[in-house]
Amino acid sequence: MRKKLGILLSLVMFGMSMLTGCGSGSGASSNEDVKILLVLNQMDSFRETLVAAARDTAEAEGVQFEFKDAEGSIENQVNYLKSAKAEGYNVILCSPINAETVVELKASAGDIPIVFINSCPDEKQLKEGKYLYAGSDEFVAGQFQAEYVLSKLANRQEINVVLLKGERAHSATSGRTNGVKQTLESSGKKINYVFEDYADWDQNLAKHLFEIFLRTGSPVDCVLCENDSMAIGVIEACKEANIDLSTLPVLGVDATADGCAAIKNGDMAFTVCQSGVGQGRAAVQAAIRFAQGESVDSLEGVSEDGKYVWVPFEKVDSTNVAKYSN
Repeated sequence: MRKKLGILLSLVMFGMSMLTGCGSGSGASSNEDVKILLVLNQMDSFRETLVAAARDTAEAEGVQFEFKDAEGSIENQVNYLKSAKAEGYNVILCSPINAETVVELKASAGDIPIVFINSCPDEKQLKEGKYLYAGSDEFVAGQFQAEYVLSKLANRQEINVVLLKGERAHSATSGRTNGVKQTLESSGKKINYVFEDYADWDQNLAKHLFEIFLRTGSPVDCVLCENDSMAIGVIEACKEANIDLSTLPVLGVDATADGCAAIKNGDMAFTVCQSGVGQGRAAVQAAIRFAQGESVDSLEGVSEDGKYVWVPFEKVDSTNVAKYSN
């Protein structure tokens, strides 16, 4: 009797182990069948972080992942998306060259779902379960910069602002600009934009533009740059002009390694952490759900309409910069 019970128990345990193994194997196989293509608009230090995080997340999830850099060419980007179906990709992660190209990108991808990253399309171009944006609310980055300025210059009723913006057609440029201006102008103070121009995220161009501004001799109380690279360009111009940076707050966005180092040594006053790691991770997790026909509702930061997965911005200054530094 005991022998029969022992044999029966062994069979039950074996069966359970087989079922468990099959379940695990099925999940792994399901993920292994997922093939994701990331098509970047153009590489920079922030996007390097985003791409690395997307690749690491895909590897951890056991999905196939490929990366293409369009190098600023809409023709390259369109061709990569057109080839995706023939190459068996289930989902595309795409950072558009600019927001105006989204319709063409969607047409090029055909039936393949797209998770947009880094540059947010107009809301009407997004569709629950098919076209989603994974990123950060750019308005908040500008809002945080403006709040820092208003706190730092609280005793001033009139503030002279230099504003260096990103690429003209980039969604982050309009979002951050609107965040800065609406927050500053709702303060009740007199805000003078003594110099405002597009520096295209570029350190050297930002330096050149700020040097031009300095030759005007106009007063300036703060310099708001829409990324850290531009802020560092301004800092270089200030140092060459012997301007005391402790008296002129220079602000950036992204909390890059160089930006955090500039805050540590007292050159930059403030930046905003845009988590490339968080955005890359969220984009891949959303893509896996698209590929498997699942809802993104369980993802942290997903909007009620299912069109966005928001990764929060964070304020960074001398009091907490060590948390964001390598």
